Amino acid sequence: MEFNFLPKLPNSDLDDRKYQDLVEECILRIPRYCPEWTNYNPSDPGITLVELFAWLTDQMLLRFNQVPRRNYVTFLELLGIRLKAPTPAQTAQTFYLSTTLPDIYTIPSATEIATVRTEIEDAIVFSTIRPLVIGKPSIRHFLTAETAEEQPQILRDRFIGTWRQQPNGEWEGLELSCFNEQPQLGNCFYLVFDPDQPIEGNVIAITFKGEAATSTGINPEIPPRRWEAWNGLFWENVLFREIDDSTKGFSFSELVREGGNPLQGADLVLHMGQRWPVAQFVTYQGRWLRCVYTQTQTNQPGYLRSPRFIALSARSIGGTVDAIQCTTIRNEILGESDGNPGQTFQLQGTGILPREDNEHILVTPYGGLPQIWQEVNDFADSGPEDLHYTIDSITGTIQFGPLLREPSQLREQTRWRARSQGLSTPLLSSTNGNGNGAVERLDASAVQSMERQYGAVPPRGAMIQMAAYRIGGGIQGNVNSGSIKILKSAVPYVASTINLTSARSGADAESLEEAVMRVPRLLRTRNRAVTPEDFEYLAQEATGGGIARSLCLPPTRKEDAGIVRLLLVPHANTEAIEQGLGLDPESLTLTPQLIDQVSKYLDERRLLGVEVRYSQPNYVGVAVQTEVALDPIYNNPRAQQEILLQLHRALYRFLNPLTGGPDRNGWPFGRPVYSSDIVTLLQTVAGVRYLGAVQLFELRRQEQTWVRTLPREPVIDPGPLGLICSWHNNRLRSGHVINLIG
Repeated sequence: MEFNFLPKLPNSDLDDRKYQDLVEECILRIPRYCPEWTNYNPSDPGITLVELFAWLTDQMLLRFNQVPRRNYVTFLELLGIRLKAPTPAQTAQTFYLSTTLPDIYTIPSATEIATVRTEIEDAIVFSTIRPLVIGKPSIRHFLTAETAEEQPQILRDRFIGTWRQQPNGEWEGLELSCFNEQPQLGNCFYLVFDPDQPIEGNVIAITFKGEAATSTGINPEIPPRRWEAWNGLFWENVLFREIDDSTKGFSFSELVREGGNPLQGADLVLHMGQRWPVAQFVTYQGRWLRCVYTQTQTNQPGYLRSPRFIALSARSIGGTVDAIQCTTIRNEILGESDGNPGQTFQLQGTGILPREDNEHILVTPYGGLPQIWQEVNDFADSGPEDLHYTIDSITGTIQFGPLLREPSQLREQTRWRARSQGLSTPLLSSTNGNGNGAVERLDASAVQSMERQYGAVPPRGAMIQMAAYRIGGGIQGNVNSGSIKILKSAVPYVASTINLTSARSGADAESLEEAVMRVPRLLRTRNRAVTPEDFEYLAQEATGGGIARSLCLPPTRKEDAGIVRLLLVPHANTEAIEQGLGLDPESLTLTPQLIDQVSKYLDERRLLGVEVRYSQPNYVGVAVQTEVALDPIYNNPRAQQEILLQLHRALYRFLNPLTGGPDRNGWPFGRPVYSSDIVTLLQTVAGVRYLGAVQLFELRRQEQTWVRTLPREPVIDPGPLGLICSWHNNRLRSGHVINLIG
């Protein structure tokens, strides 16, 4: 372990003698201890033995000089530094019902789901963190507007006078246009749902019934519209997949092609956000959903005439809830107490997650009632009557309060022992009121009364039980979307489950090297955010590993005084890099949950009056195109495929914001990419003879795709907001094009 972060002071080895010094010292001692030994040549067997033992001694001194490092670790222990436990990955899990239920239905908290178990990988278990309530959505208003505003101001209610609601909740009436007769970009309509129904996070199927033969003039496979819901801050997308729109942009083309009738209706499935609050715009109140006429691609045909409906209804077919990677263990018996202070017990699981309110120790005295004990970080403030214990989250070791004798108590015990053995010492003498010397007496009970108990001790014979705890965490929990689809136990009315977004923020347990690097920053910040470095460090500490990198940007204007701007890069699963694939761009998206965690953590540590604004870097993709000439001995298909995999792997390792860059600590913020970087990188791969011209292409995000632009040298200079990374996406199967030449 190298402490490269410490100031470079002169070495303080406990013994600075080297191998040659030991050999010379032994040779100088030969005339004194063995005068008949006169041959000091290296060929002499005796000199060989001297060199051998000098080498052994040098190895021992090398280990002996490791003591300062061990003392540093001991210092960390004195500070109470503990290694951080693994951080569980988080995702949003969607449950689909087998049928539409007549009443509100609740899927309980801690429902366990898992990935598919294979021959080489165990299943990774996730658990929901709260109950999922699936309500009964009811549409109250159908409103249209000329333009899509952030805060709707001019709205027209289309239900009044021409439509009526049936007892089953369906609205029907005369033919109704959702856009203008000659649709214009920006036309939109709003659906306002009943605010009394608990439908946040629900998967809602909206059934549209239209006229038969209502040609709209659009390409049904790429409808020019988007569906959004108001989450209290902005309008967020709620149509995750085009296959969820059976109306095909209200054209009903697929339904007609299969011989159906639009009068029977087609469903549009929308995944509503878990934050979908009640809002009021103009005079209408409820949960707001809208459809906006937009042009997503150039040269795409738009609506020639407005789609028309004759009926409209909604129902919940499922819901989405947050889940974390963990397994819950309940009512684990730890054993019986022996009544001694400082006793320890071992949990069966390791990697214990932070405890919740119902996760604690139960101590049941013999013939008594169970007692709930409280977990503490340490026993520094615990008294003899406090029902406290500690848990090591990494090892799962539980400890109860110890009995300690402090220095003053040891001194008094020494005086008592000297008196009991009849020893005379000035420390034992004192002067009484008559001026005569008298021996001070101290019995053993007085010494014992000075011993201090930190925390209560479970009585002898008491049964100790852990009511519940959760284990999990680690980077292996950062699975891709669609991986979590197995129900660990049957849940009534649930037909299937899946994660539509990738799991993220999972991190392994902290290593000793990472703790050594963390403590100096901890001592410098002292849990207060003042300097830019403090904000960067505490932002990463807030999520326990969910944030991989952070950057505090300097103010650019005088008006920004008192405003701190933080760029946050979340952790992502980098296992795909070893398979020659790139990072999923969506895994680097900064989620509202991460922002909330960092915000709450920094609000308790920042100065009053300081405003913190959070954002993510402006990611820019890079594609590499070149020709690679191989040595003749690798002129076979199998070797070429292996070299091609190594080249892709090297590029994805180098060009990513988490483990890339020259130092492999993540690509530096704002650093451009040069062709010389790629040449230097690829020439280190075994079998590469020489490289052809290296071309770099910039990948910019447009909607849901990454578009390649013309190359230049350097590729980009993104400034302080930029990061360089490579992508693996559906449009470009690989971010790199490499032609091998035998």
